[in-house]
Amino acid sequence: MTISAASAAAPLALFISDLHLQESHPRTAEAFFRFLAERASQAQALYLLGDIFEYWAGDDDLDTDFHQRVIGALRDLCQAGVRVYWIAGNRDFLVGPEFARAAGLTLLVEPHLIEAGGQRIVLVHGDAECTGDTKYMEFRAQVRQPAWQQQFLAMPLDKRKAIIAGLREGSREAHATKSYEMMDVTPDAIEELFASTGADVVIHGHTHRPALHQIGDKRRYVLPDWELDAEPRRGGWITLGAGGDITRHDLDGHTRL
Repeated sequence: MTISAASAAAPLALFISDLHLQESHPRTAEAFFRFLAERASQAQALYLLGDIFEYWAGDDDLDTDFHQRVIGALRDLCQAGVRVYWIAGNRDFLVGPEFARAAGLTLLVEPHLIEAGGQRIVLVHGDAECTGDTKYMEFRAQVRQPAWQQQFLAMPLDKRKAIIAGLREGSREAHATKSYEMMDVTPDAIEELFASTGADVVIHGHTHRPALHQIGDKRRYVLPDWELDAEPRRGGWITLGAGGDITRHDLDGHTRL
């Protein structure tokens, strides 16, 4: 996909991930709604790079008041002329075509390559590149299979939510015993991503370790997670400018090095 500048001022795209939206975190949700209205509305495109929801049990869960508010905010953004794209995360990979139609957005398969400002940028959530965590990679391979998803989605919604709650608790316990290195992307996986896509830049989330990594003549940008209902307060986004420049921003919009 090639993105071209519509005006000198409007950003080509904004990128966010790992908001983990949930009704019990109202400040984080309100920050997201403000971001859509005040920041994303000024861009040509918004890319949501996974784990936008804390979990997603299936598209038959669209009708809660909270989900309807999120869907409505995204739909309003699309109707204002901003193109919105979605890459699945490890918590919301069951988002499907019904959600996409309701929100007006486009589902993407990762890795997704865009071209802008003379550079090739590859977008992923980031969990597929955490290859050092072999148990998670096995789990990921299982739940991404269409047959597994079909069987899971055939269960009653309440049962699915109970299973997901158990998986989330198990994940929290597992994280307490895993090393920093195990839960991060591996250099080999990033090298393979660059090689297979011919990209100059990778943008991803998942690890909750925002940074800019220079790898020779290539760059890897890591998005922050969002959390405004607990301390330390955190969040932010990445902007792709009209000239192809890439900048990182904190929650207040200030540029980060």
